[in-house]
Amino acid sequence: MLRRAQCLLRMHSTGRQSLCAGQRVPAVLHRNYSADETNSNSGNPNAKRSGTGGSKSLPAVRNVFAAAQDKTKDTYLTMVEIFQERDVHRRNHVEFIYAALKHMPDFGVENDLEVYKALINVMPKGKFIPTNLFQAEFMHYPKQQQCIIDLLEQMEDFGVMPDYEMEAMLLNVFGNKGHPLRKYWRMMYWMPKFKNLSPWPLPNPVPDDTLEIAKLAVERMCTVDLRSQINVFDTKELKDAVDETWIVSGMSPEQSKLLREHSRQKALYIEGPFHIWIRNRRINYFTLRADADTEFLAQLDERQLDEDDVSHIEVPFFGRPPPRRHNQLGKLRSVHQQDDGTIFAICATGTSTKDSLLSWIRLLEAHGNPSIGEVPVLFRFTSTVPAKAEEIEGPASVPATSSDSSSRSRKEEEPSVS
Repeated sequence: MLRRAQCLLRMHSTGRQSLCAGQRVPAVLHRNYSADETNSNSGNPNAKRSGTGGSKSLPAVRNVFAAAQDKTKDTYLTMVEIFQERDVHRRNHVEFIYAALKHMPDFGVENDLEVYKALINVMPKGKFIPTNLFQAEFMHYPKQQQCIIDLLEQMEDFGVMPDYEMEAMLLNVFGNKGHPLRKYWRMMYWMPKFKNLSPWPLPNPVPDDTLEIAKLAVERMCTVDLRSQINVFDTKELKDAVDETWIVSGMSPEQSKLLREHSRQKALYIEGPFHIWIRNRRINYFTLRADADTEFLAQLDERQLDEDDVSHIEVPFFGRPPPRRHNQLGKLRSVHQQDDGTIFAICATGTSTKDSLLSWIRLLEAHGNPSIGEVPVLFRFTSTVPAKAEEIEGPASVPATSSDSSSRSRKEEEPSVS
């Protein structure tokens, strides 16, 4: 034993892998020396490696997903099949699955259930099944189980609902007491409940056409008034239009009435761009609004009685009876008359420029709203959301559906020629 220790100490002091009489160098020690020599030579590209005396460098791990040229679903599944057939034991399968999950958006398969099932099929079958209660509760093989849990969480983030075939696959890999199977059961309980819960359902998948996405966005926002009408204008209808693009406009008869009754001395404002998300697509929209009518809102607040106020309960059998409701006459407040202003219309354009918005005002005037030509219209661009997002997350992480020259942070107010 003393002789073995002296041999190892001599090897460490000389830095050479010489052998003592009858002794063998441990494999772990040999790997460490190989790694050290590789790291020392990595900084010097001109370092010479002899074929006899020098040790071989460790093989470099290559990310096949990042090096792929044709980023399609077939290429992705082919690489997964090659990994399964390469080795019977399927070494480094956890690292392979994490790399595959990371590069899913590059191949456009982040919403494909078949691809997730192919990745689960990479795991060896029957090896990670717990045999007793302690292994089941203390997460037997935690690295492998956490890998599949992360896969299921990515499915949940992208809205991919699993099926019963995936349950059988998880059962074969981790057994009925595995934590990934518990995660699957929770997903199958909650995801069907939220799938059709939205009152504004969207087609799956969402269309790629920007005009169709703008129609869906304006329709969702106009559901506050069931009589709202969605019109698609083309700026080619105007003779002196600068931008040739489409305009999706939403306006209700109640808003048209409010616009006719609006004072000619008070200006209208075009504000925006504001953002609405249609799943993973962003649309910029603008509003045509005016300042709030403070006199009307003050009179309305005086006439309005709070039915939930129980501080002064008047009993009709004692004292003066409460006033009758049918004697309280007056205008009713519209849903478009908010405390911060009155909304007359909303729109989304293909270019989101000032010229397209000017064409929108002229098209509204030509289609049943002649009073707009008698009221000054001002542009008020005060949106700083995209600039703040670029400051926090970086310019590459802020997607935009339409090419928007006015989505940059700016504050501008100037009259239009309407």
